[in-house]
Amino acid sequence: MAVVSRNHQRAPGNLCILVCGCAAVFAAPARAADLPAPAPAAASVDWYTGAQAVDDSWAVAVDGSTSITSNSSAFGSVTVTTALGSPPTVSGARVRVEAVAGTYSYPGQGVGARVTGYQQEGSLLTGYEWIWREAALAGYVGFNVRSNQLSIPDPGNPVVGTGVGLKVAGNFYATPTDRTMVSAYGSYSTKFNAYYSRFRVGYMVADGVYIGPEALFLGDDFFRQYRVGAHLSGLSFGPVQMSLAAGYVRDRVQGTGYYSSIEARANF
Repeated sequence: MAVVSRNHQRAPGNLCILVCGCAAVFAAPARAADLPAPAPAAASVDWYTGAQAVDDSWAVAVDGSTSITSNSSAFGSVTVTTALGSPPTVSGARVRVEAVAGTYSYPGQGVGARVTGYQQEGSLLTGYEWIWREAALAGYVGFNVRSNQLSIPDPGNPVVGTGVGLKVAGNFYATPTDRTMVSAYGSYSTKFNAYYSRFRVGYMVADGVYIGPEALFLGDDFFRQYRVGAHLSGLSFGPVQMSLAAGYVRDRVQGTGYYSSIEARANF
């Protein structure tokens, strides 16, 4: 559920989950645009999990995501999105609140010891979402408050302290054919120049369940990272929809490794 930390996401995702200070990009909740039904009688696919959505009885979507890497980072995020003045299944204004927290560690080059970082971040965004029968596009703007602390001072890491930044984000989701999906999410914050992006394509292997590749690019003033892996989206367990992903990580500070993520969404 994106979303910037060194693990989203944030999300979900709405549901991604969309990403060190080193962390600000890792756990950002990875999200894309909601694609609910354009009308109560027309079935469509939820942006994040690929689950069918055919009604507009819900008003608030709550997304959660967790991501860990073998490069010593672990992050979690929660995102709440609501529609203003109209059902969430039609075009209209949106409000989104995000919270991200996590920890990471890396070899401090200037201190000769391993440094552990702790990050917390909160965001408040407003925007607009355009809904079509086979696609959805949303844009958001707002601010984020981010705090990064280190276990020991590291002169080589400028991403330390607490501050406020301007944040923008965008989501896209489409089903080009009856059995394929495409989703994309990106965000940027002026605080530490933190960015996060995720792109997914999928092929339907069961009703509402997609499998396919994903690629992520994330970073800030201290680190840069990319991830390449695979996702399984559209799993449903009662009212909860889920997405799983895993793959390869390449990090400027930590080198290569592996990542895994799990994301979930519930509508109220």
